[in-house]
Amino acid sequence: MDEGRKIGEVILDLKNISLRFGGVNALTDISFDVRQHEIRAIIGPNGAGKSSMLNVINGVYRPQEGEIVYLGKHRHDMDTYEAAKSGIARTFQNIALFKGMTVLDNIMTGRNLKMKSNFLLDALYWGPAQREEIAHRRKVEEIIDFLEIQHIRKTPVGRLPYGLQKRVELARALAAEPSILLLDEPMAGMNVEEKQDMCRFILDVNDQLGTTIVLIEHDMGVVMDISDRVVVLDYGRKIADGTPDEVRSNQDVIDAYLGVAH
Repeated sequence: MDEGRKIGEVILDLKNISLRFGGVNALTDISFDVRQHEIRAIIGPNGAGKSSMLNVINGVYRPQEGEIVYLGKHRHDMDTYEAAKSGIARTFQNIALFKGMTVLDNIMTGRNLKMKSNFLLDALYWGPAQREEIAHRRKVEEIIDFLEIQHIRKTPVGRLPYGLQKRVELARALAAEPSILLLDEPMAGMNVEEKQDMCRFILDVNDQLGTTIVLIEHDMGVVMDISDRVVVLDYGRKIADGTPDEVRSNQDVIDAYLGVAH
């Protein structure tokens, strides 16, 4: 981690979040916060509720109990459109790209919320619409350079190897210029070299772009190397929260990962 990077105030505070599906408790009374500019990891065994937690943060799921405080605003839940518009972007466990479209066009779809010109001007493609398109393309080209994918910008995404598809998905999320970037298992299924590349880009996004990152990741080596703080879930409950060193030595965490009976 970059010791010179300044971690700021709390920008997202999740208070006593509980989420149920029918009679099943996915999340039970979970509280933790996220600070500006930090890399905040959510870890836990399979079925711990990690993806459900991300889905609560960006409005896919609405919790039955609890409160979300984002940028000082108190709300019971987030709306997906409002979450995106207010600066929360997301990548998914399973790649959700348009496989027949080029890398460039996929990343351009990430600019949709930033587009202001109206339908008629878009159809005629003149004046403000044309200027706006050029500005958006310039931003997308900056992201392409930043993530070192210039050589594949015109390639249909479906033809790319898995690791590069994951990088394109990261690029599309960055195209929205988010304040908080939610990464759901960004390194799942990658080989060692691909993981090293993705680690480097996540650290660069955090350090150079100043983006706050919340990530779910199974690779403990990666989590301990790049995270500022780690929250640990098990069976939908929070069992630990702290620095990587604090979490690593927590007996409840050790028991959860070793499968000790509850």
